[in-house]
Amino acid sequence: MNIGILSFAHVHAEHYQALLKATPGVNFVGYWDDGPEAGLYASLYGIRQFDTPEALLAEVEGVVVCSETSRHLEFVKLAAQSGVHVLCEKPIATTVQDAEAMRDICENYGVRFMTAFPMRFDPTLVNLRERLTAQELGTVLGVNGINHSENPTHHRKWFGDPAQSGGGAVIDHVVHLVDLVRWAFQTEVQSVYASIQWQMDPYKLDTGGLLLLNLQNRVQVSIDCSWSRPSSYPRWGHFKLEVIGEEGVLFIDPFADHMTVYGKNTPATWMGFGPDPIQGMLDAFVDAVKKGEQPAVGWQDGFETLRVIQAVYESDRTGQPVELRPL
Repeated sequence: MNIGILSFAHVHAEHYQALLKATPGVNFVGYWDDGPEAGLYASLYGIRQFDTPEALLAEVEGVVVCSETSRHLEFVKLAAQSGVHVLCEKPIATTVQDAEAMRDICENYGVRFMTAFPMRFDPTLVNLRERLTAQELGTVLGVNGINHSENPTHHRKWFGDPAQSGGGAVIDHVVHLVDLVRWAFQTEVQSVYASIQWQMDPYKLDTGGLLLLNLQNRVQVSIDCSWSRPSSYPRWGHFKLEVIGEEGVLFIDPFADHMTVYGKNTPATWMGFGPDPIQGMLDAFVDAVKKGEQPAVGWQDGFETLRVIQAVYESDRTGQPVELRPL
């Protein structure tokens, strides 16, 4: 199966190309990018650079869209019109209207759409869903989620421009945790209440937030998100989930497995090991396309998380809880 990457704007694109080159049954044909360092990746990774998106799409069955969030619709539309199936980075769009247009174009051209939520493929979180389904924890009393990292604008400046990214730490990090609680509890978010920390220069941008979610099954979820880690922090960030039930507690830290590496003139770093959830996500995408099935994480999942994020920003603006009406 031939797969390519449309844009290297997102920080995950470099990891995708490495995994795709090593994925059995996949021929990674190359990439297209129009950024200022577009040619760098060809020489750095020994991969083919295409002159236009259309030239790339003519040679593939599947594509990973890693552009700025505001351009997702542009590239999903091009892919769908070429009959190419799409794995799209999260969040799927900056607006609900763009997200709905992405659904319509994929349905019109009969292509599969997968939202890039790799944490669903982490074994510890699969285990959480299985235990919740089996009701092993009894009545769940509450959930605490954390997602912190360094500010990605140090690597990709567009993350700091809300017109391109849709927002800061909230839209960047909360989508993962919202998707996981929706999936693990097999329910939707009913209401949100949020307080966000803002920076004002050069853009008004959220760099941290505290959120309270009420799920339709009456479980309450707190989420602490931020771009608070310094660039010298030994790993990219923290992603943790704590589920408290009447008959047990699960504390999940998917990236805890690591070795600490010390350099003579460099800060200590953590080298993680164990299953890579992004590889699991790519395998699921390839499998769905080959079998002609809907991907495990579809358009609806990306859309529902985007709706929650929009409600989070509205709650902070109004200072009031916001209800999410079923569609």
